[in-house]
Amino acid sequence: MSISTSSTSRASSPPDIPEKSGSRWLALAVIAVSQLLIVLDATIVNIALPTAQADLGISDANRQWMITAYTLAFGGLLLLGGRIADFTGRKRAFIIGLLGFAAASALGGLAQNAETLFAARALQGAFGALMAPAALSLLTVTFTEAKERARAFGVYGAIAGGGGAIGLLMGGVLTEYASWRWTLLVSTPIAIIAAVAAARFVGESRAEGNTRYDLPGAVTSTGGLVALVYGFTKAASDGWDSATTISFLVAAAVLLVAFVVIELRSSHPLLPMRVILDRNRGGSYLSALLLGAGMFGVFLFLTYYLQLTLGYSALETGVAFLPFTLGIILGAGFSAQMLTRVGPRILIFAGMLLAAAGMVLLTRIGLDTGFWSHVLPAELIISFGIGVVFGPMSNTALVGVADHDAGVASALINTTQQIGGSLGTALLNTIFTSAVAGYIVDHATSDPAQLPALQGAATVHGYTVAFWVSAAVLGVAAVIALVLVKASRQEVTSTDAVPVAV
Repeated sequence: MSISTSSTSRASSPPDIPEKSGSRWLALAVIAVSQLLIVLDATIVNIALPTAQADLGISDANRQWMITAYTLAFGGLLLLGGRIADFTGRKRAFIIGLLGFAAASALGGLAQNAETLFAARALQGAFGALMAPAALSLLTVTFTEAKERARAFGVYGAIAGGGGAIGLLMGGVLTEYASWRWTLLVSTPIAIIAAVAAARFVGESRAEGNTRYDLPGAVTSTGGLVALVYGFTKAASDGWDSATTISFLVAAAVLLVAFVVIELRSSHPLLPMRVILDRNRGGSYLSALLLGAGMFGVFLFLTYYLQLTLGYSALETGVAFLPFTLGIILGAGFSAQMLTRVGPRILIFAGMLLAAAGMVLLTRIGLDTGFWSHVLPAELIISFGIGVVFGPMSNTALVGVADHDAGVASALINTTQQIGGSLGTALLNTIFTSAVAGYIVDHATSDPAQLPALQGAATVHGYTVAFWVSAAVLGVAAVIALVLVKASRQEVTSTDAVPVAV
């Protein structure tokens, strides 16, 4: 999972925190906790999905909203959240984000129906989109000395990078020994304590200059993306040719086209088109979008496969995902060593192909295949490939960008990945549902005793179809990177990229 933030390049008023070194490091602790919350809540619910679905009676077609409601709101509002934080005060936005996140987490944990749960997840994403840009901006203006800033970013990145693994483990432990509800409720006290500490130890700062917000751009982009995801969801239940599905897909197209027109004409666009029209940056953003689309569904389907097909407990499922984190760390380390030697294009291309190959390996799973023989090798290959991609992709996103666009450019890598994850999860879940239904029709039996076996085989078939589609998406991303990314190794190594957590 990749979480980053927005602009830190604008002129800023100096933070009003005391100059004592201890206060700065206490501020870092608070900021790091907030980043942990954001990353943790993107993964902690994955392990709880089967239990929450059964408890609230959520359909297979709608279950993906527990993930996509969060990622869509977060990715869709991240750029706007960065501007609001910069101009209204980063500390203020940070504390509001924490308190809102705490309230949304409590709402989700106490939800009595699917609609309330999905709304709470969307609110978590929205407040996270306000909190995350403020956190990184505060970190940047608080640590101005080079060595201290490097150390602070190292701590920030390490905590954010480990958040995914912590989320998977906590999700397993809480679901198995308490309740799936605690995967959401646990964030409430942590966020409240962090908000109180932020009021004491974090200093205020804000950007200078014009404070206009591109609200029409934010509304049309987010509305278009929500309509697109909902259209994919309705296709799973009503079919691609239903009036409802077509209506939402058409509405999505209209809103997204309107967003582009607004951005081209706005004097203060949320997304300046000049940022994405550059060949290198455009290739990087498209690769990030497709990477998210191809990857996020893996967590959804692999969770269900491990728990419902192989019979793993929630805790065992969380542990089974840990090799994924290890592979990303190893891949990122390898990529960092190779970037100055071979440049970004080869690394992004090779990493995407490796991840696609691992996804193909996952298509070999069956009703009784083992974790060690089928799941683990695929996990390691996929995650290593992803780890190889992240660094070069985030660096390429800033090649040749003007100073005043640096924040937007760096945030877009993470925005596109989150949005790609939302769209990919919704689309893959629809493909899965259709594949299962088609398999049952093609292998229909009149023997009631054979129906459970047929349902199990159909479900695994649906997983493998989704994995094949994911592999194809990652393959397309590899080709796009090979064709569009032309940046040299000198260009990317001289770029100051915003830290990206994986």
